Amino acid sequence: MDTKAPAIARPWGRWIQRRRMLRRLTPPRWMLWLRDARLHDAWLRRVWRRPATRRRILLTITALGVAYVATAAWLDRRGQRDAPAGARYDAIVVLGCRVRADGTASPSLRRRAELAARLYADGLAPRVVLTGGVGTYPPSEARAAAEIARRAGVPEDAIVLEERSTSTEENAREAAAQLGAGARVLVVSDAYHVTRAARVFGRHFAEVDGAGALGPPSQRVRGALREVAALLIYGALGRL
Repeated sequence: MDTKAPAIARPWGRWIQRRRMLRRLTPPRWMLWLRDARLHDAWLRRVWRRPATRRRILLTITALGVAYVATAAWLDRRGQRDAPAGARYDAIVVLGCRVRADGTASPSLRRRAELAARLYADGLAPRVVLTGGVGTYPPSEARAAAEIARRAGVPEDAIVLEERSTSTEENAREAAAQLGAGARVLVVSDAYHVTRAARVFGRHFAEVDGAGALGPPSQRVRGALREVAALLIYGALGRL
């Protein structure tokens, strides 16, 4: 009978026993996370009890909120500016917006197309480019806007459809593919959206100006507040 085998296995057995004992003594990971969360919560409570710190936090939050709202108001106001006097463009580019379930243009898209038709009638450009692919409901945003533009007096031979894009960045890229990067364009969108749209289009075209359509106040407030966040995201991604 071989008596050396237990001696060889004994060190491994002790190592396994120590590992099991350590496992029993070490708390589960979720308990460590809970401990850290409690310590962090206690630290926050101690900080919040200090009047000076509490004032600084509240002032910072208030200042950020005021700055956010002021930026939203500025975006809406800036987008209401008229095109420069005497300016002429190679095309008016209408940015897409959603199509309703019945296949007609949403109010925002209708306003944009009607504004583009008025600018075309004023002789600012010989073509109107309508952008936007198919969203939740057909037809494409470009095709729905084209119907509005035709009713508003834009002739068929002046209408150009771009039906592939699904974002402001794609609107600019696909329009540049049709018009050429050297074109001068007047971008039409909702007023609060014009600043970001013009900056994005400026990366694809030689000269860009914007014209903003105005919706009801409630829609403008909601849209402008969302637009501040979108502007920050586009800036962080280097798309402006």
